[in-house]
Amino acid sequence: MSGRSESAVSRETPKQHTGAGADQIVNDDDDNFTAPYAAISSEETPIGAAAHRASQVLHPHSVTLPKPAFRRVITIANQKGGVGKTTTTVNLASALALQGLTVLVVDLDPQGNASTALGVVHTSGTPSSYELLIGEVKAPEAIQTSPHSERLLCIPATIDLAGAEIELVSMVARENRLKGALNDKVLAELDVDFVLIDCPPSLGLLTVNAMVAAKEVLIPIQCEYYALEGVGQLLRNIELVQAHLNPDLHVSTVLLTMYDGRTKLADQVAEEVRKHFGEAVLRAVIPRSVKVSEAPGYGMTVLDYDPGSRGAMSYLDAGRELAARSATTTTQEQ
Repeated sequence: MSGRSESAVSRETPKQHTGAGADQIVNDDDDNFTAPYAAISSEETPIGAAAHRASQVLHPHSVTLPKPAFRRVITIANQKGGVGKTTTTVNLASALALQGLTVLVVDLDPQGNASTALGVVHTSGTPSSYELLIGEVKAPEAIQTSPHSERLLCIPATIDLAGAEIELVSMVARENRLKGALNDKVLAELDVDFVLIDCPPSLGLLTVNAMVAAKEVLIPIQCEYYALEGVGQLLRNIELVQAHLNPDLHVSTVLLTMYDGRTKLADQVAEEVRKHFGEAVLRAVIPRSVKVSEAPGYGMTVLDYDPGSRGAMSYLDAGRELAARSATTTTQEQ
């Protein structure tokens, strides 16, 4: 191999990528897949590592992640639409459940896209996050189990949630409705390891409820122009919630999404985000992928729709990295 010219190298051989993504590899294929070197053992080839990850998706009992010492409640938020909030929520939840952890997804977006992707019923009148917020039902009454995994639970969102912000304005402790419904006692009885809250693309009362109920915020940021647009306002709102409603809230995780290895812009955005957020940024990067976009249309996550795809393996890596950070996160909480 060492005696061959670079032009003779197979298309399947990863090319080392320099610049902001120097710790990553890029496969020159349709998905422009980027996988972090950090997720690959030094004793494995990149192709072997990819095959190993794919086998974990296809054989879910082959790997079990350790349970976090403390339950993690994470709000996935970004006021800019189209950055991959819902896609990140459902696919991270699926990746964690696939590797042995129990995850509850709370859908707070009136569009109900997370509910659709998880394959749960969310027609009008179904017990949902709307009834939970206004106090008509308890959390166990609203929870459904995803048909894709017994460890994947969901409180769906119905169209009724669209008017919830107006109703919440006149309610007592309106910012604490979700926290009260998902208190420690309730979550302990449910025995979940992670709670992921999917927010609407706005900074209204629904998002504030999500931030008050959680200790962590995960921000998905797409590797495109205007990527940081809206993030500044989101961070200011997080500071306001910290100051007045939830002092434990902090940005624990940032995930780069829609990475396109063909563009220099993607590297520039990734570099800027890593410079600004530092260690909070996951090494795993989610590529722009048709499979990831197609999956919700079939009522599935990408790990169920095409488990061998680059998008599925990227979310598997991100889920593993998120779980690995539990020890650090929970130590800080103590």
